[in-house]
Parts: sequence; C-alpha cells; structure tokens
Amino acid sequence: MSFSFPNDYDKSQKDADDAFNKFTEQANSTMKWGVAESFVMGVVIIIAIVAIVYVIIDCLKKVGNAIPGYARIANIDIDKASKQESSDHMTIRVEPEVPVNQDSRIQFATVERFLSKIAREKPVRFSPQQIEEITNNCSKILGSGSYGVVFAGELPNGVLAAVKVLTNHSSNKKMEEQFMAEVSTIGRTYHVNLVRLYGFCFDPSMMALVYEYMENGSLNKFLFDERRETEWEKLHQIAIGTAKGIAYLHEECEQRIVHYDIKPENILLDDNFNPKVADFGLAKLCNRRESSKVALSGGRGTLGYSAPEVWDRNHPVTHKCDVYSFGILLFEIVARRRHFDANLSESRQWLPRWAWDMYKNNELGVMLALCGIEGKDKEKAEKMCSVGFLCIQDSPDARPLMSDVVKMLEGGVEIQHPPQNPFQYLESAAQNLALNSDSSIEDSSMSE
Repeated sequence: MSFSFPNDYDKSQKDADDAFNKFTEQANSTMKWGVAESFVMGVVIIIAIVAIVYVIIDCLKKVGNAIPGYARIANIDIDKASKQESSDHMTIRVEPEVPVNQDSRIQFATVERFLSKIAREKPVRFSPQQIEEITNNCSKILGSGSYGVVFAGELPNGVLAAVKVLTNHSSNKKMEEQFMAEVSTIGRTYHVNLVRLYGFCFDPSMMALVYEYMENGSLNKFLFDERRETEWEKLHQIAIGTAKGIAYLHEECEQRIVHYDIKPENILLDDNFNPKVADFGLAKLCNRRESSKVALSGGRGTLGYSAPEVWDRNHPVTHKCDVYSFGILLFEIVARRRHFDANLSESRQWLPRWAWDMYKNNELGVMLALCGIEGKDKEKAEKMCSVGFLCIQDSPDARPLMSDVVKMLEGGVEIQHPPQNPFQYLESAAQNLALNSDSSIEDSSMSE
C-alpha cells in the first residue's frame, strides 16, 4: 500500500513559495513607485513654495515704491538724519551728536538739526566765532543805537538774519538785564506778528542776539519819511497785525509778557509789509491774572508813548500800559506824523489832543483831510481814531484788552464811544495848579 501525501505536500509547498515570491515582487514594485511619487511631489511642493515667496517679495517691493519718501523715513530721528535728494533717489545718512565747538567754523551735525531746533522754538547758543562767521566778520551794518550795532548775517542754511551785537556790555548790569529780558520773553514765543529770535551769544568777549531778517526795516521809515509812499489800506493792515502781536503777548502766552516800549521803531516789516513786534529789551514776564501788577524800579519805555502810570511811582503798572502805547501809535499811523511836532501850531502840536478836540467838535473829518486821508479810507480812519481814544484813557481799567482792539479794528465788534475825555486828568491838574497859584497869591497879599 503506497501513500501520495509527500508529493502532494511538496507541490503545495511549492505553490505557496511561488505565491509568496510573487507577492514580495509586487510589494517591492509598489514601494518603489511610492518612493518615486513622494520624491516628485516633494520637488513640486518646493517649487511652489519658492514661486509663492518670490511673488510675495515682488509685491512688497511694488508696495514699498508706492509709499512716498517722507512716509518711509517718518520714524527716523530728524536730529540725526541728513537728507540728500537727487532727481531719482533719496539717501539717509545718520551722524553722531556733534557739540558746538569754539572755533571759527560753524559746526552743526546737520542743517536739519539746526532747523529742527528752530522749529522747536529753542534759540541756539552761538559762539563769538560763529557770530563772526554769520556776519562775515561784521561787514554790513543795518543800524546802530545806544544799545549797539545791528549787522546783516546769513545762517548756515542760507536764511538771512539780523545780528544785534551789544556794546559796552562788560560789567553793565542794565545791559545784562535787557539781554536776559530778550531771551526769556521773545525766546519762548512764536507768533506771525512777533519777530523771531534764532539764537544768541553770551560770552565775556561778545553779547549778541540773532533775529530773523526783516527786509523793509522799521515802521517809522514809512510813516515819517516823506520820500516813502505806502497805501493807507496797507497801514490799516499793519495796525491790525501789530495789535494781534501784542494781544498774543498779553493773553495767549503761558506767562503774560509786557513789552513796555511799543513805538514805530520797534515794529518791523517783512518783504510783504507784515508787521512784527520787536525789541523786547524792556519786556517783563508776569502772572496772567487780570489783577497782576508789575513792580518797576523806575520809568520804562519812551517818553510820549509810555502810559502816565509808568512814570508815576504812586500808581501800579499793568499790561494796559502797552495798550496806551498802541493808542499813540494808532494816531501816528492815521496821520502819518509823530505824536508831537513843535514846528506846528500849538493846537496841532500834540497829535492825540488835536484829534480829540476835532472829534469833540465834530470836525474829525476835517483833521483827516488835512492828514491826506481820502474819502474811501475815511470811515476806517475814523474808527482807528475812536479805538485810539479808548486806548489812551487815563485809567488803565478803562482801556480795552488788545484782543478787543483787534476785533474793533477788524470790524467784528461795535466801537464804543470814549467813556470820558482822555485828557481830563491834565485839565484837572491844570485847574488845581491854577487854584494853588491863586491861593498862594491871596496868602501873600494877606501876609502883607
């Protein structure tokens, strides 16, 4: 008896081995294709990422070119940036802080830093050598006076300047006080109708003040020089601008500034005849309370323009003394003559009193005609005289605020009639003097 089982078993084992080998070959083939596909997919993804990044960078560049230059450098410190512009590009150079050296060459880190200091309303301190550089060794004189000499100058950025060099300042306490008054008052203000203080020099060898240059000089040249002709309407605008400058000093500064010397010589005119109040050598800072009084060691200002209380130590002085001075200036602008002229007839010598007498007799129009005021300007001239009468009232409390003066000159508010004769105090004083004289005569007769 024979069995076929071993042969069947061998055959089955062989079939199994063949199936396993076939499966292994198929698995290996599938794995190879999977690896290949994975590699290809990786390459495709990398290429896609690179393309996307490139597109983003290109877009950012285009957006960046669309932003204006001033926006792209807005976060750069102006004090440390030097801008150089050409027709097709802009470059920025940052420089370190550079101190001001005491040498003959003006040294600033950049012109921009210098201008930024000016923009921040902080006067720059110059050395004597820098003043010589600015004025070209003081080669061109613009004017002179008891205080010193004013020279023409040019700042490093090409801006013209007027440099007031104070003379005889050594051990001169009064000169030092005026110097400090200038720097402490006008140095902290900025207004279109105030002259700009660019800087100063305080040194044992030199004391100087550097102002903006005013092309047309002072107002007195156009009021009192017969060879100069200025349209009356322009003079009216000069009066308004001057009033705005004084109003700013009195009512808008952190501390009220009293000028003390308002007069035509201290009103400067730029190239467009815009007025700017100047010369703060007598100015004083005080509290902004309405009742604040100013202590004076003596008379201040210019005789004829100063208010009566300035010269009377028995009465307190307030910012209203500037209002009085402006009133005198108004009459000079209207008549285009000095407030006092000894060469005229007695009734016309003192301009404000002559104007009041004509106003009181309803003859103000006659006076204006004698002063050359034409018909089209007559109404404004009459208003200016009315404002002038209010400004020169004997009582400081009766004088208006400068902000109200501006409104009246501009026609924004109605001008009130003067509350009283501005010269009543003079008439009272004359009457008292006459009574005292009569009493003295009677007493003398009785004693005999």
